[in-house]
Amino acid sequence: MKHLLNLLAAVALLVWGTQLVRTGILRVFGASLRQMIAHSVRTPFTAAMSGMGVTALVQSSTATALIVSSFVGQGLMGLSAALAVMLGADLGTSIMAVLFSLDLSWLSPLFIFVGVVLYVSRQDTTAGRIGRVLIGLGLMLLALRLINEAARELTQSEAVRTLLGALTSDLMLEITTGAILSIVSYSSLATVLLTATLVGSGGVPAAVGLGLVVGANLGSGLLAVITTMRSSVETRQVPLGNLLFKILGVIIMAPLVGPWLRYVRPYVPDDATLVVLFHLAFNAVMAMACIAFTKPIATLVERLLPREQANPTDTRPRHLDNSALATPSLAISCAAREALHQADVVETMLQGIHTVIRTADLKLSQDLRKLDDTVDSLYSDIKYYMTKISREALDEKEGRRWTDIIGFTINMEQVGDIIERILIDIEDKKIKRGLKFSEAGMEEINDLHARLIENLRLAMSVFLNDNVRDAKRLMEEKTRFRELERDYAAAHLVRLQDRSVASMETSSLHIDLISDFKRINSLLCSVAYPILEQNNALAPSRLRSSSNNAA
Repeated sequence: MKHLLNLLAAVALLVWGTQLVRTGILRVFGASLRQMIAHSVRTPFTAAMSGMGVTALVQSSTATALIVSSFVGQGLMGLSAALAVMLGADLGTSIMAVLFSLDLSWLSPLFIFVGVVLYVSRQDTTAGRIGRVLIGLGLMLLALRLINEAARELTQSEAVRTLLGALTSDLMLEITTGAILSIVSYSSLATVLLTATLVGSGGVPAAVGLGLVVGANLGSGLLAVITTMRSSVETRQVPLGNLLFKILGVIIMAPLVGPWLRYVRPYVPDDATLVVLFHLAFNAVMAMACIAFTKPIATLVERLLPREQANPTDTRPRHLDNSALATPSLAISCAAREALHQADVVETMLQGIHTVIRTADLKLSQDLRKLDDTVDSLYSDIKYYMTKISREALDEKEGRRWTDIIGFTINMEQVGDIIERILIDIEDKKIKRGLKFSEAGMEEINDLHARLIENLRLAMSVFLNDNVRDAKRLMEEKTRFRELERDYAAAHLVRLQDRSVASMETSSLHIDLISDFKRINSLLCSVAYPILEQNNALAPSRLRSSSNNAA
């Protein structure tokens, strides 16, 4: 029992070390890895190479699948290119398995010592995160040595030897077991390394180990499908296509287990190496056989999982991909895109105000007011999604972006509330009473409304691009809008003095309307403040000191 517990603890340590390495690499290099993938999908070959390189660093084809799936879901990458990336990702995993199968146990104490020193001394910095990666690597190497020792102790038991002797006949059972282990451990790499170590120590027959490896490859494909099950259709297409490749690989390689043992074994020094080389051969054969069929498979996947037609009235969250939360920098991008979706709904409401004023369409006004519930709902969804992003995993720039997104969504929610109140006032003070603005008053409202639409679009551009020049333009528009609001309020008072009937009847609504427009504009222009502040482009305060006032 003691040796069994030691084996289980070592397996758990291997899985945990793999998790530390994967999350640590994504936290340090997540944005760079995403750019690497995005910029190398011109041809299937370069896409596969990028997938292989990224997965060699992350040590998880599942993590690469989630990154690529999010790209496809956001329309940043074609499905066929994403499938080519995944073929390279699987090959990258198998190369890392070969590397870890070497006797690198002497590096374990070095990695753990250096990693702990870096992590403890500089925890919230890049050096600290690299230390976390080194700790994970050290734990993986330590776990592999412990698994080897525990397996050797177990195989000395006569009962265990008898049990292992019964595991040599059912290839389908071995494939199923390997797939389940890969899903449970959340890593096909950990499963393959575990299998190779057990085979090398004599704990598992080589034939059984090869069957487990075939199952581990199938399990990694199933894992990505399960992980993205609740995501959008576009996001789920990549894991499904990769799973189809995995199934094809199982069909090709499963019958080759016997020939591999018969013809390759004599040329390989030990059974552990035999297992990892079979894993490498599995993915190399799959990559070479399938790289030319990414487009046909992509077409098949799109038929099996057709994309939903965009519905302009569908205001549900579109970009909050939970699978992207494993890569905080990618999750930040998803939240930013959803914030722009929220702003699009606000723009629909803002444009509708003008139509309601001109046409006195009561039903349209009521429909627009209902959109405020959508704006509020999107704000809640974005806020909840943002709370699930690990702040510790964000660098300084991403941390500022996190704050900017929250601020932008709050402003959009407040703009939606103001628009709803404006529409209620228009219904009560104009439509139901059958009143009309004066011609001059309507021209003023038209001018302010047009400027407001332009400023909303400029604010969205500033939020998206962080452009200092556009941010300055937005602040200039804020000053201009405030001056116009003051001038138009004065002009309205002049019309009241001239006893203009239309102006007198709509006076309260007119003054409230241009005042609310100014409040909306101020909320929109506040997007510029963080960008100008970061670039030292804000003017110093113009408040006079108390001594000057006294003078």
